Amino acid sequence: MTFPYKLVATDLDGTLLRDDDTVSERTREALAEVTAAGAAHIIVTGRGVPWTRHILDDLGYDGLAVCGQGAQVYHAGERKLLTSLTLDRQLAGVALSRIESEIGPLALAASRDGLDGEVLFGPGYRIQEGPLPAVFVDDATEMWAAPLNKIYIQHAELDDDALARSAREAVGSLVDVVMAGPGVVEILPLGLSKATGLSLAARRLGVKAADTLAFGDMPNDIPMFGWAQHGVAMANAHDDLKAVAHEITASNQHDGIAVVLEELLRTSRP
Repeated sequence: MTFPYKLVATDLDGTLLRDDDTVSERTREALAEVTAAGAAHIIVTGRGVPWTRHILDDLGYDGLAVCGQGAQVYHAGERKLLTSLTLDRQLAGVALSRIESEIGPLALAASRDGLDGEVLFGPGYRIQEGPLPAVFVDDATEMWAAPLNKIYIQHAELDDDALARSAREAVGSLVDVVMAGPGVVEILPLGLSKATGLSLAARRLGVKAADTLAFGDMPNDIPMFGWAQHGVAMANAHDDLKAVAHEITASNQHDGIAVVLEELLRTSRP
């Protein structure tokens, strides 16, 4: 069997993971068959390594993973960070001031760099319910005390799309702003994206963009789709990602990744 891609890149939340944060047996089997056919599977997520590691362990995943919106290339088997890019905290402070001058106060959280970097959140920031650990700080200066991968922002009145759009207009070319999921708008180092992290990881694997199939569900996956040969949006994906996808599959709840991989496996059999 000759599988048509050498690399399968999957986002986590809303894509590989079902809504209960599990990976279905059907999807596990499809990915196992793809890797048995010679392709590599790589997870590409906005989550930092500390929020991703338990999922990799559950999958028995020992290859490279791209975490932190492309900031971190992590070797799961060796439990080692191969690359890590941090946010210039002075630039981030200027960017936040510009945003708040346009739309008013923001609630903040921050993801610290490193294998065990904590996510800190300040007053008013709404942390999503679930198993992912976060530490409350009532003194905002604590967030800036150590290197960061990114800042999360929320606004009392604006929805995610409006907040991301307003923030992007306010910051100009200081930093990048992405909408990565419900309630998740992030400030990142300028030029950082899932595509930059994926390209670094692919180079280590000796694989090119032309050999890559990518799956995602949110606007932060747009650069990854622009880099990969073929981008597949989930049925539950944001409209902005669907607009640039080559294909739309079933939702994360209905094994959308497996649907596509099974068909490619079927048609690639002699």
